[in-house]
Amino acid sequence: MNMVSDLWIPDVSVLEKIIRPILVYGFLLIALRLGGKRELGQLTGFDLVVLLMLSNAVQNAIIGDDNSVSGGFIGAATLLITNYLVVRLVYRHPKVQQLIEGKPALLLLDGCMIPEHLDKELISEAELRTVLRRQGFEDLAEIKAAILETSGSITIERAADLPTPVEAELLTRLERIEQLLQSNQK
Repeated sequence: MNMVSDLWIPDVSVLEKIIRPILVYGFLLIALRLGGKRELGQLTGFDLVVLLMLSNAVQNAIIGDDNSVSGGFIGAATLLITNYLVVRLVYRHPKVQQLIEGKPALLLLDGCMIPEHLDKELISEAELRTVLRRQGFEDLAEIKAAILETSGSITIERAADLPTPVEAELLTRLERIEQLLQSNQK
């Protein structure tokens, strides 16, 4: 009988099991907001280690001295419900969304990096260039704007007068076909 009670009967009150995850959720929301957008999208190995350690650090704050299954269920359900309510609140109230998520940051404009914005977001020029190359941009002149979104992802707007990589490839193929046709006509 003792094993059954250890498994299912929480060692702390249900109210405490509900309040603890809400407090930790609020703390993490504020801490990640202050930590910057990069923690959310452009994870480095260091960022991943911090997030993993962070989850371990707050575990006891969420569950307290309770190791029961039902206590874990109550804590998990509280986190999920709290997140659901925050997401609905943010969706319905754009000002709350801006307060929680911040604003997008312009990192590059008309092929020129904006060092003060990179510094503010703790993104090095090398990191930005890596992201740009991953998205098919070798030359900064190809880019109208690069924006660090509130989600942590970087959106890139191509310079209007330049072809996309697919268009450039098609133009190259058309030029080759044209050259072949011209050489066959001779």
